[in-house]
Amino acid sequence: MNAHRRNGVQALLRIGYRRNSKGGIVSIHHRSVMIALLSLCLAAPGPLAAQSHQDSGHQDSGPAMNQTESALPGLHDFDFLVGQWQAHHRKLKQRLANNHEWTEFEGTLVNQPLMGSYSNVDDTVLSVPGAPYRGVALRSFDPKTQQWSIWWLDSRTPSEPLDPPMIGGFHNGVGTFYGDDTVKGRRVRARFI
Repeated sequence: MNAHRRNGVQALLRIGYRRNSKGGIVSIHHRSVMIALLSLCLAAPGPLAAQSHQDSGHQDSGPAMNQTESALPGLHDFDFLVGQWQAHHRKLKQRLANNHEWTEFEGTLVNQPLMGSYSNVDDTVLSVPGAPYRGVALRSFDPKTQQWSIWWLDSRTPSEPLDPPMIGGFHNGVGTFYGDDTVKGRRVRARFI
């Protein structure tokens, strides 16, 4: 495992992701779960364990970067996510209702870098019992602020405008992103960790 991938794995483990019994790593917190958790002031997010179908390493998505670009702090924060993953999700049954019951379900995620790693995209299948859906997460890196913006597109509401992005970055291996959202007609400030 190269140093960059190892550092990504270490950062992943520090932010609540875990290794499964077969050595695969990934836990992806869906934005709505995080919003619900934060709104309810719960301290423990629901983990998602996943295993990669391939050790894809870094996939180039365009012209080669120069050494200055590739050394830019924060640019490769999400490289650990590149590849195809099987995921186990859990989410609260009801949000903003003092509910502590979880629904667990399987899913898949395919992530690829874009724009020479200045952005990446996930195609996610969430196999919620009786109501499966898809989502797309688009991430974009701003080299001036060294922060990432994350947008979510949900197949259940395809014609609605995208929410404002979650914005943030990684510090000491922990990714923290903030954004505004609406849940049950109520404006909430969301934090994604």
